[in-house]
Amino acid sequence: MTPLQFTLAILLLLGTPGPTNTLMALGGYERGWVRALPLILGELGGYLLVIVPVATLAAPFFETYPQASLWAKLVAGGWVLYLSYGLWTADRKAGRPAEISVRQVFVTTMLNPKALIIALVIMPHVGLIELVPWLGLFVALVLLAANGWIAFGSLMRRTERFEIKPVLVQRIAAACLLLFAMILASSSIQSLA
Repeated sequence: MTPLQFTLAILLLLGTPGPTNTLMALGGYERGWVRALPLILGELGGYLLVIVPVATLAAPFFETYPQASLWAKLVAGGWVLYLSYGLWTADRKAGRPAEISVRQVFVTTMLNPKALIIALVIMPHVGLIELVPWLGLFVALVLLAANGWIAFGSLMRRTERFEIKPVLVQRIAAACLLLFAMILASSSIQSLA
């Protein structure tokens, strides 16, 4: 894969709405662009924690035992469902919407199926030293995409034509996460059939 092909593939994946991007946009909405930037550390940490060991060590394991990938999807779906429920009920528990945390972004990204797709399909399966330049490019692309999602959320907050209440944004994000959880569960169930 050439660097251009790698860049396009990564940007396509990172530009696609998903659980992590939903949280990044919601974080931008809640905090504003500058205050939401620390969430990117959670995203980078979650991706790298999965991508580095899988691309360098575990790719042969997943090829030999495809059921392990199925279990990873089920765990990811359970986490996304938990996040959805937490976002939907947060205003009832605390009296105000809960703020998205770096930890939530980290765990969600770590369990995001995109991390496995990047590690198993897009990243070269080489030693750690040979992987470093690709990881550098990946980090730059995550920074770009994450800033875009945060900026999108921040711009939603500044809409002057109509007021969007934080609870409504949180409920929409929860519904999106529920949809992602159902998609993960559906693909897992189809894999079992």
